[in-house]
Amino acid sequence: MTFLGYGRGSVSFILALLVISVSWSLVLVNPVRADGHLNTITIDGSINPASADFLIRAIEESEADGAVALLIELDTPGGLVSSSQDIIKAMLNAEVPTIVYVTPRGAWAASAGMFITIAANVAAMTPGSSIGAAHPVGIGGSGGGGGGGKSEEGESGESGGGRDISMEKAENLLASYVESIAKHRDRNVEWVVDAVRNSVAVGADEALEIGVIDVIAPDRKALLEAIDGQEVEVASGVVVLDVAEAAIQPLDMTLLQKIFNFLADPNVAVILMLAGLGGLYIEFNNPGLILPGVTGAVCLVLTGFALQILPFDWVGLLLMLVGIGLLIAEVFVASFGLLFAAGIGCFLLGGTMVFEQPEVSDLTVSFWSVLVPTVATLGLFSGVVVLMVGRSLRLGQQSGVDEMIGSIGRATTSLQSSGPGKVFIRGEYWNATTDDSIGEGDSVEVVAVEGLRLRVKKKASSSI
Repeated sequence: MTFLGYGRGSVSFILALLVISVSWSLVLVNPVRADGHLNTITIDGSINPASADFLIRAIEESEADGAVALLIELDTPGGLVSSSQDIIKAMLNAEVPTIVYVTPRGAWAASAGMFITIAANVAAMTPGSSIGAAHPVGIGGSGGGGGGGKSEEGESGESGGGRDISMEKAENLLASYVESIAKHRDRNVEWVVDAVRNSVAVGADEALEIGVIDVIAPDRKALLEAIDGQEVEVASGVVVLDVAEAAIQPLDMTLLQKIFNFLADPNVAVILMLAGLGGLYIEFNNPGLILPGVTGAVCLVLTGFALQILPFDWVGLLLMLVGIGLLIAEVFVASFGLLFAAGIGCFLLGGTMVFEQPEVSDLTVSFWSVLVPTVATLGLFSGVVVLMVGRSLRLGQQSGVDEMIGSIGRATTSLQSSGPGKVFIRGEYWNATTDDSIGEGDSVEVVAVEGLRLRVKKKASSSI
């Protein structure tokens, strides 16, 4: 028997195709349940391994607990390229929609923060916020290579015309990386590449106008209402956001994540290193104080953790240590300020280099708010020590055997050249000898110290 000219096998085949098509459409367009909850996290600071671990775990937890989406409220000056790559990889492969919201007013998504924003399913900003400035940072906080793109020489290694090949390489890699992300999320490719190559930045209104973000919202409630019902693509297909009425579920960093997030600030690392060295220096010069030594050791241990998190340059670190060593040497060597000046210069130069690796990070030590005040404090401390040492050299001896010479006292017995007697000097009784004839009660002056016996002479005045 046939049905409309088709055999029984053909009908079964067509029905199977219909079932597969309907099932596939249900997979691709699968509205997220409205009775679910919305997980939220806040990234306020640099992008580093701690914040990356926090965000990635938030994505995993949101997938596991059936959250309708993950809202990431972002305010960052940038951070490690490797950490931002880990975050973006997790976002692009997430089974849960990710929403990045640059907030509050005045917040910014700079550098690595821009990469994360454009990688989200929904990119949003609050009025008054900004995004961009993703050019890799060079030594001293400046961009490299004249701010241009890749030249004809490419990466041949030729460095004519003041080109910085390492900076150019970092720029090209980041530009290519961010271009692929923008294409995947259907955002303004030309602008995001320009943000890397020329460090351009825009405010929320312009970002929306040129297609860098999807929506501007004054607060979280307005954002969720604006994107409610929007279709977004996750790893398994297309889902429809149903977030307007979702319950808000905040996720917080663990204590360990908070500690490492604090240590992953280059400014904190530099301050901890100086505090550690200063504490040990005080302890070595004043053994037994305990507290400075313990504090210094703890600070240096924390500095070690920070250097494990942050990519640092050995040359910069050694220059900083040499600078500190020269400042300490100035206390013991009469260099007329030459060691002091060299120490200040080495410390400043090392501080600007120690975390400068544009290929992996755009984190830097703040020159004016950290390095200059630190150097000023070190300089003031060294100057005070040198001044005190100089003044002490001009003073007479205040202790020891020789300090007794010239002291004035009183004879408590008569003294003759034939034998010793007793004198009272500085609250103590001493055995004394003399070449004069000194009567009891006469004033005497110490002229020499011979073991535990004083040699004295008669003082012209009979009273003290």
